[in-house]
Amino acid sequence: MKIFTFYILLAFLFFSVLSCEKEYQRPRKYEIDLFKNEKKDTAQAYIMSEDEAYGISDMVVASSDISVSDSSLGRGKPIYIYSINSGDLLFSKRDSVISYPYHFLSNQKLNFKKEKNDSVYVFLEKLKGYKTIAEMKNIKYQWLKGAPVYLLDNEKK
Repeated sequence: MKIFTFYILLAFLFFSVLSCEKEYQRPRKYEIDLFKNEKKDTAQAYIMSEDEAYGISDMVVASSDISVSDSSLGRGKPIYIYSINSGDLLFSKRDSVISYPYHFLSNQKLNFKKEKNDSVYVFLEKLKGYKTIAEMKNIKYQWLKGAPVYLLDNEKK
């Protein structure tokens, strides 16, 4: 009986020590947000202004005849190859003349919401990566990421 009582007391002591342990929890009123002035909504993509995109671009073309010539949607990273069938070269750092149809690559589907005769600015930068596609399709430029799809006729209105 003595041994049984000893084990019961030992078990009681063991459980009381474990159950009395309490971690300190700081009240929420003492929390300080060091980054409260920073932007918290990162879900929206950054879209450049027209002037900013014009300054960063390697080539700017105005065209009303743009179409998707090829895409690889569903096979890994999406890649769209666009064809400019006619247009005006507005600015270029390297090429002074381009021959049509002219192809460029984009990682996103571009929504050229336009009427029949509305021209859009096409902001392009030198192609980075995609060596095999560039050799096969003779592509030198890609869409400038973050550039707006900007209608040319908006200036006149």
